[in-house]
Amino acid sequence: MKSFVALIGGALMAAAMLASPAHAQQKGKIGVSMPTKSSARWIADGQGLVQALKAKGYSADLQYAEDEIPNQLSQIENMITTGAKVLVIAAIDGTTLSDVLQQASDRGIKVIAYDRLIRGSKNVDYYATFDNFQVGVLQGSYIVDKLGLKDGKGPFTIELFGGSPDDNNAYFFYDGAMSVLKPYIESGKLTVPSRQLGMDKVSTLRWDGAAAQARMDNLLSAFYGNRRLDAVLSPYDGISIGVISSLKGIGYGSSDQPMPVITGQDAELPSIKAILRGDQSMTVFKDTRELAKVTSDMVDAVSTGGQVDVNDTKTYNNGVKVVPSYLLKPVVVDKDNWQKALVDSGYYKASQVK
Repeated sequence: MKSFVALIGGALMAAAMLASPAHAQQKGKIGVSMPTKSSARWIADGQGLVQALKAKGYSADLQYAEDEIPNQLSQIENMITTGAKVLVIAAIDGTTLSDVLQQASDRGIKVIAYDRLIRGSKNVDYYATFDNFQVGVLQGSYIVDKLGLKDGKGPFTIELFGGSPDDNNAYFFYDGAMSVLKPYIESGKLTVPSRQLGMDKVSTLRWDGAAAQARMDNLLSAFYGNRRLDAVLSPYDGISIGVISSLKGIGYGSSDQPMPVITGQDAELPSIKAILRGDQSMTVFKDTRELAKVTSDMVDAVSTGGQVDVNDTKTYNNGVKVVPSYLLKPVVVDKDNWQKALVDSGYYKASQVK
C-alpha cells in the first residue's frame, strides 16, 4: 500500500513539474531573430518576445545580428538546424532571406515576419506589425497642426528624412507622411529649400543617427544661411537625435532661435527626454508589449493548428504574395501625454525619464 501511494504521489509530482513554467520548453523552441542591439527599441522587442513566448509554454532562441546581413543569415540557419519550431524574424534587409526561408519551409518550419516585412519570398506565413502608413500620417499631421497650416498660416520651410531604403516600413512611413504634407508643398505653404524629396534622396541607411546628423549639417550649410528651418520630418527617434545635434550646433534651441517642429518614432528614452527639454516635438509610440503578445499568439496558433488572428489581408504584398497581417495602432506622444502613455502604462518607470 505504501508503495502504491508513493507511486501515485510520484506521478502527480511529475505531472505538476511538466505543467510548470520551468518546463516551458515542453511546447518547443522558437527562433527569434532581431536586427541589432544598437536601438533600445529592438532590445525591448527581444525581451518582450521571450517573456510572451515563455508565458505560452515555449522557449526562445533570441539572436541579434548587429545589422550585419551575413550574421542574420547564419543565425537563422543555426535556428533551423537546431530544431526551431517557428521562426520570428525582424529582418535587417527584407530582400535577402529567400534562400534561408526555403530551407525553413523544406523542414516544415513556419515563418512570422516581425515588424518589418520580408520581401521576395513565398515562405513568409504571417506578418505582425503596426499600421506603418498611419505612423507617417500621424507624423505629417502633427507638423500640419503645430504650424497651423489648416488655418492658412505659412509659408514654412521643411526638410524631409526617410528611413533605411532596405526596410520596407520606411516607404510606408514616408508615403503616409507625404499623403498629408504633399498638398501643402504643392500649394507653397510648405517649401523644401533643398528640393530633396522622395526616398531615393532622403533615405538614411540603417536608420543611422550619425548619417542623419551629417546630412542635416550639409542642408543647413547649403540652404539655410539666412533662412529659418521650421519643421523636420524624421521617421525615427535615432534620426531625430542626430538632427537635433546638428541644429544645436548652429544655435537652434535658444530663445532667439527656437527648435523646429521635429517628429520621431519608437518613444526611445533619449527622445522622450528631448521632448521634455523642448528639443523634439513628438514621437510615435508603438507598444512592443502588444506586438510581442500578438506575435506569441500567432506562434501558438501556428504550432497547435489553431486559427491565426489577422486583421489585414490586402496591404502587405511582398512581391510574391500578400502576407496575412495583424496591424496594431500607433499613438502620438508629446509633452502633453507622455506621462499617461509611457509611465502610467508601465512601459517606463518615472525614474528612467528624469
